[in-house]
Parts: sequence; structure tokens; C-alpha cells
Amino acid sequence: MRILFVLEHFYPYVGGAEQLFWVLSTSLAKAGHEVAVVTTLFREGLPEEEEIEGIRIHRVRCANRFLFSAMALPAAYRLAKSYDLIHTTSYNAALPAWMAAKLRRKPVLITFHEVWGRLWWQLPYASFFQRLAFYSWEQLLLRLPFDRFIAVSEYTRRAFRQHSIPERRSLRIYNGLEYADFTTWTHQPPGRFTYTYFGRLGISKGLDLLLPAAAEMAKRHPDSRLRLIIPTYPEAMFQRIMGELQALGLEEHVELRHNLTREELFTAITQSSCVVIPSYSEGFCFVAAESVAMGVPIVSSQKGALAEVVGGKYIPVAEQSAKAWAEALSQAYQGNWKEKPVQRFTLDASVAQYINLYQKITSVAP
Repeated sequence: MRILFVLEHFYPYVGGAEQLFWVLSTSLAKAGHEVAVVTTLFREGLPEEEEIEGIRIHRVRCANRFLFSAMALPAAYRLAKSYDLIHTTSYNAALPAWMAAKLRRKPVLITFHEVWGRLWWQLPYASFFQRLAFYSWEQLLLRLPFDRFIAVSEYTRRAFRQHSIPERRSLRIYNGLEYADFTTWTHQPPGRFTYTYFGRLGISKGLDLLLPAAAEMAKRHPDSRLRLIIPTYPEAMFQRIMGELQALGLEEHVELRHNLTREELFTAITQSSCVVIPSYSEGFCFVAAESVAMGVPIVSSQKGALAEVVGGKYIPVAEQSAKAWAEALSQAYQGNWKEKPVQRFTLDASVAQYINLYQKITSVAP
């Protein structure tokens, strides 16, 4: 098969959605399928075209990620002629992928990592007009006639039902992990209580709650530390987080890390007392799945799909407030963990389901 991915971000960009499509595309290429990706040139120094592990990558130069919705269409249309189907994802890549597919009469699939709906109106770090634009855009995508809507969790698929997407056009395929990558990594908690946040910067990630909670932890437990492993982009969000750290007087309490290799990242995670996930919503959450795979305890909001993915030792946060987060972190400091069975999400199962879907959709019209 020949599969064209149209994605807002792709390797080496860091994020859960990007990890899904990286492991999926490399697995497809290794299995002998022809794979290409249209994505943004999100960082200077990256080539506009290159091939990595059998994947042809076409990067579109645009001033910001939102312009990708318009500027990706020519490349997507040109390449779509030579491919059997197009696979895209929410949000900014979806419209050019859908338009290219319809113009070329090709099947088109969309993976929704999560559906926020009215949550857009509750999130921090966004103006009224930004919330209105994002909410309206999401509603548009949910109404476009994609051949299949793919949810990465039961939580997201339930959201499809709430938005009247027909059952025959939707299915759930969990994101997958290569568990062999984690067999040599085991939890080795440090002597000092260290709670670690790692992942991308985004308005749904709950850092507006975690940082004030960290300030309270610094008062209650001065020997504790917050380890923040975050990228330095988007620059505006990064500078805002730096400003909040300074305003809260957290310079001595927080250990900042950036641009870690995979080995450095896993070392930092396993040498943490616990991982914290303060998200307002998660469609799947690789941070949770990877932490569980390495046996690292989690303090989690349990919002969205986190209730499906989080297992092993964990502490659920009662509500999304800085006060509740400070209390949950204090419970973790004291070792008052809950425990529940671990669920595995294998990469082989995920890739097999996608390949089965690709074969079905290219041979049978929706």
C-alpha cells in the first residue's frame, strides 16, 4: 500500500501525536509499504525534503502552524495522486488533507486525539477570540465527511457519539508502545522527593495548576523538587512559564531540563519519585503509558483517557485546582499510593489495526 500522511507536526517535533505517527509510519515502511509525510518546517535548519527510515518527508515552510491549513494543500494535492489513501489528524492538517483527498478522489481518514468541545472555554493561556476560533475549527472538522474517524481511546470515541458521528464511520485504535524499549528501565527513586513533569507545552497541560502547587510544596516540604522537562518552543508559551516560575519564586525548587535524548529522558523519569500529569484532558497520553511501562508512580488528574491509561501506583487528584494538586503531591511525598492493574497498549496491535483498516478502506467504498 501507499499511504500519505498529512500532519501538522512530525519527527523531530516532540509530542504524543507525533510519537504515534512516527512509530506508525516507520513500522509501515519496515513492513514494505510506501510512506510519505507532508508536515510543517517548524524549525530552521530542517531540510524541506528528506528521507528518514524509508519515509519521504515534505516540509512546508510557513510563518506559523495555523497557516499550514492553507499552505499544505498544494503539496498534499500533488502527492495524493500517487498514494492509495490519506491519513491525517486534528487540527490544522485536517482540512488540507480532506480537500486533497476529495479533489483526487482518494479515501481519507482522521485520527482525533481528543475532542475538547466546551472545554475550550475553560482552558488557561487563551483569549476569548482564540477559544472561539479553536472551538469553531474543531466543530468544522467533526462535521467534515471523513471516511473514518479514529479515536485513540474510548474516551475520545464517546465524544464522537456526542457529536453525532455515525458508528459505522468511527472506531477506536489505541496508541501503541514498543514495550521492548522499556524492559531495561526500572524505577530507581532518588533520596530527595522529586516529582517530574515531561512533555510538550500546551494550554491543556495544567501547568497553571502545577506551578502554584509546586510553590505550596516548596513551603510544606522544602526538601522536595519539581523537575520540568519541557521544550523551549512555542517560544511565547515557554517565556510565559519562565515568567511564572520567577513570579512564584520557584527558581530554587525547580530543575529545568530541555532537549534530552531518549536515554537521558528515560533516566530522568526512572530516577524520579513520581511523574505528574496535571492535564485538563488527554485523548490517550504517552507520558502516562510510558511512565507505567517503566514502573514509575503517577500523580494524575484522571481527566479524559487518563483513567484508561494510568495503572500501577498512582494518586488521583480530586479536582483541578492548585490546592488539590498540592494536597495530592503531599500524599505522594508521604507514600500514600493507590494501586490498580496495568493495561498494556502494544505497538503491534495498534499497527495491525491500522493496516487492517487501510486494506479495508482501499478495497471497499464507505
